[in-house]
Amino acid sequence: MPDQPAPGDSSNPANALMQLSGAEITVQALIDEGVETVFGYPGGAVLHIYDALFKRDEIKHILVRHEQGASHAADGYARATGKVGVCLVTSGPGATNAVTGIATAYMDSIPMVVLTGQVPTPVIGSDAFQEVDTVGITRPCVKHNFLVKRVEDLALTIKKAFYIAKSGRPGPVVVDIPKDVTDPNIKIPYQYPVDVHLRSYSPAQRGHHGQIKRAVEKLLAAKRPVFYTGGGVVLGDAAEALTTLVRQLGYPITSTLMGLGAYPMTDKQFLGMLGMHGTYEANMAMHETDCLIAIGARFDDRVTGKIEHFCPHAEIIHVDVDPSSISKTVKVHVPIVGPVQSVLEDMLAVLEDLGGQPDRDALTAWWQQIDQWRGVDCLRYDRTSQVIKPQFAVETLYKVTNGDLYLTSDVGQHQMFAAQFYPFDKPRRWINSGGLGTMGFGLPAAMGVQIAHPDAPVACISGEASILMCIQEMATCKQYDLPIKVILLNNGYMGMVRQWQEFFYESRYAHSYVDALPDFVHLAESFGHVGMRVEKPDELEAAMREAFGMKDRFVFLDVVVDPTENVYPMICAGKGHHEMELPPTMSERELA
Repeated sequence: MPDQPAPGDSSNPANALMQLSGAEITVQALIDEGVETVFGYPGGAVLHIYDALFKRDEIKHILVRHEQGASHAADGYARATGKVGVCLVTSGPGATNAVTGIATAYMDSIPMVVLTGQVPTPVIGSDAFQEVDTVGITRPCVKHNFLVKRVEDLALTIKKAFYIAKSGRPGPVVVDIPKDVTDPNIKIPYQYPVDVHLRSYSPAQRGHHGQIKRAVEKLLAAKRPVFYTGGGVVLGDAAEALTTLVRQLGYPITSTLMGLGAYPMTDKQFLGMLGMHGTYEANMAMHETDCLIAIGARFDDRVTGKIEHFCPHAEIIHVDVDPSSISKTVKVHVPIVGPVQSVLEDMLAVLEDLGGQPDRDALTAWWQQIDQWRGVDCLRYDRTSQVIKPQFAVETLYKVTNGDLYLTSDVGQHQMFAAQFYPFDKPRRWINSGGLGTMGFGLPAAMGVQIAHPDAPVACISGEASILMCIQEMATCKQYDLPIKVILLNNGYMGMVRQWQEFFYESRYAHSYVDALPDFVHLAESFGHVGMRVEKPDELEAAMREAFGMKDRFVFLDVVVDPTENVYPMICAGKGHHEMELPPTMSERELA
């Protein structure tokens, strides 16, 4: 590297005249955005960019083994840090392989910038080698996308992409770059924009004061209030303000799958997760509440159950940065559009100004009712079993890690057991695919988390069906010495599919049993990692402690669990929050 200021360095006025190619502009723009890590996989259409990236050492590139892994890793990095995740893939199959990860990020509102290569502009539309309409394909699952046809537009477009990805309701933005736009022989003066303004895009900066005051007045007047929070609290960095407000009022709080950790789950005011596999007390409180305040949540169908039965007695307050989310599914009475952190801080200020207090007698009675619902013990399972129960495995993981863990998951029963039995007390520690439900997400997402937090304990909880979908990323983990711990809850089934087939298809297990599984211990060892297998409950804790004791090694822990265990509670399709299926008692199990 020459001993001179980098191109685009604002401390060097002469850099406004630096001549850079499109490939160099792409890399320099990422540096100017503060990007430290890019996850990617090279190919013909992006080779100019890769060559420019190779010549700079400011950005660390992580070579994945599949473009889906790149987009999931960038996603995990973003969820764990709050920064924009970045991935770089080639045209055609490179772009299409990344689409699953792009859609995953879109459904969960994760800030990402995805740079895709494209065939040269003169042959776009001619069915050239490795050509797809990336803009058209990704349009339904991005916050925005761009096709850059001139090198002169490249720097501004990248600036716009980062601004759109991280502002307002976050989301993935695709920048499609034809190969000729990155030609190293065509150079232009480079100066990265300091700021960007888009006439058609102006996200709210503050909530409406009158609506905030009205919401606080309704909260103070409520007899049976409930806070219902979602992933927007985590993404909006509003956990501290939320915790202060909830504790000050003394009200119960529940959370969606995506919002876990925004409020300490071990706190007595937390009722557990709500929805399809939420706790009895959370769902019953939702059904009986007279004032619901929804914060950073979108009333997903897995949360609401049957809409006609949803919160039938409640006035609903909804706080969200995205105006299109408000009254989209459930009609609300007090809408507040704005960043959740600022709205919650304004609520605290209004609460202090009003000097009002909740109805303490009503609140005491409300907590007494909630405590009765808690007595149902809706998460009970057979703790005397000689077979490892998946719930016990998650509880043991919590015990071994003292709750101090970044935990990613794939999708299925193991995901729900993790959400139910691993209480997160901090935000950005629970990394999972909520909206899209993407199997294969867990391992590459854990790579992104581990890159972001190299000294922190990171684990991926998965099932044998999910882990096989991106198993090749174990090679990436070896190349970059990522000491991730995989906790595989191995039941030989696509567990959630099997559960539904048991409940709704008279136990006809159509293609949900995995007949051919690898020896995961030897498979892990073949990648250069440590493999372990546990089959007995009394051996599990020692095995986990040994695994986490190897702080510099990737460890694959194959835990054989009961294949018949189901996730409870469960709200079946067409039912309300008050119509849950609860776990059977021991006598019911014996009769079955």
